[in-house]
Order: sequence, then C-alpha cells, then structure tokens
Amino acid sequence: MFAHTPTTLSHGSCTLVGAGPGDPDLLTIKAAKAIAAASVLFVDDLVSDAIMAHASPEARVVYVGKRGGCKSTPQAFIEKLMIAAVQEGERVVRLKGGDPFIFGRGGEEVEHLREAGIAVEVINGITSGLAGLTSLGAPLTHRDRAHGVLFMTGHAKPGDSGPDWRQIATTAHAAKLTLVIYMGVSSVDRISDELMSGLPGSTPVAIIQHASLPHQRHALTFLKDLPQCIADEKLGSPSIIVVGDVVRGIAAWQVEHGQRLVA
Repeated sequence: MFAHTPTTLSHGSCTLVGAGPGDPDLLTIKAAKAIAAASVLFVDDLVSDAIMAHASPEARVVYVGKRGGCKSTPQAFIEKLMIAAVQEGERVVRLKGGDPFIFGRGGEEVEHLREAGIAVEVINGITSGLAGLTSLGAPLTHRDRAHGVLFMTGHAKPGDSGPDWRQIATTAHAAKLTLVIYMGVSSVDRISDELMSGLPGSTPVAIIQHASLPHQRHALTFLKDLPQCIADEKLGSPSIIVVGDVVRGIAAWQVEHGQRLVA
C-alpha cells in the first residue's frame, strides 16, 4: 500500500500507456520505453505476459484488473494508489489493454490525476476494434462499403440505459457506417434485435475474440443470426463485434457466404 501524503512535493511522474490488443509486436516503441522506465506499474487484467516482459525486474507490479461481470478493483481505489505513488516520487505507468482513451477509463483517470496537481502523459495503443478486423484481412472503412466508423460500448455503467441502438442503426444505414461494438457479448440479444430496426438482418457481422493473440477465435455471420452464432461458437469476452458491409471483404466470408450475399 502506498501512503497518500498530499502535502509532499511531487517528484514522480505518471504515464497512461496503451498496451494494444495483446500481441507484443503491436506495442509502440514509445510504450515499450515507458514500460521499461517505470518503477511502479498498475496493470489491467488483459495485458499479456509478453507485454509485461518489457518491464524492469526491479519494478513493482500491481495488478488492478477490471473485467465486466467479475470482481474488480474499484476505480477510485486505483486512482488513489496512482496519486500516492506519484507523490512518493515513483515513475508510475498505468498500463491498459488497447488504448487508454477508447473505453479504457483513461479520461476519468486523467481528470482525477490533474485535480490532484499531477501532469499525465498518454501513450496511445492499437485498439482491439481495429486490430480484430485487420487480423481477418478487412478494413473498417472502404470507399465502396463504409464512409466512417462508430466505436460503441455494449456495457453501460449502472444507472445508464446505454446507447440508443435503434437510432444508431438508422444512422449507420443512412451514412454507410461500420459499427465496432466493445463489451457487447452479454447484451447481444438486445443489441442485435434493436439494430435490426434500422439495418437489414442480412448485414454481415464478424465476432473476434482475443484479437491479435495466438488463441484468437472468430466467427462470421449475419445480423439476424448473431446471438445464435455466438452461442453456437461459444464465443465470450473479450470479443469485438463488427457490423457492416466491410465484413464482405474478408476472404473467408466470400468463400463461406458468397452465394448467399448476392444482391
């Protein structure tokens, strides 16, 4: 435990580092340097051992994993630990899976650290929503298939009703947008049902679990079959769900579903 001594002059530093989707080869050079220089690391649950191999053997490693549906370290407690460590002069790295500023609560942590008078550097990481579809050989945007991308979360915080999937579907259909849904597996029945209010049931979908890792799994289906596909293939968290015509660019899709997708 780090003692919280607000009156102590801060000589430490704090960096929020994106560890990327898990493949250590996708870690940025800047991120690897920050990890190696850290004296204390507060590490998310999904950060791989291969990423942690960049840390100094003398560094203190504190695992503060946060997984949906699992017992997690309270966010406020994580922030207190970070503030206390910086005020004790530590070189603190908060190591997050993916990118700190894409559904990683990085914005919350930066706000609270700045309120405590601590300057924070943020180092981006490749988000799994991008790495997942890239691993299947398809883009998130395509001049003929998608004019943009919406990154969405399927997991709302307590008391929040979450995204308006019906409105999102209408917008995505009209504007030719790809939907990238994080943390959506547990709510997939409601999400797919509401998306079909504005998107055809024949819209192609890719589900990618453990994106970029050796044990990555994926499935290709249609929006109308999405919940059943996830159940049949026993796909769980962490998974990315990509909805949109860009999925047609996946070679395996063309082989498996080509005849069924003829307009």
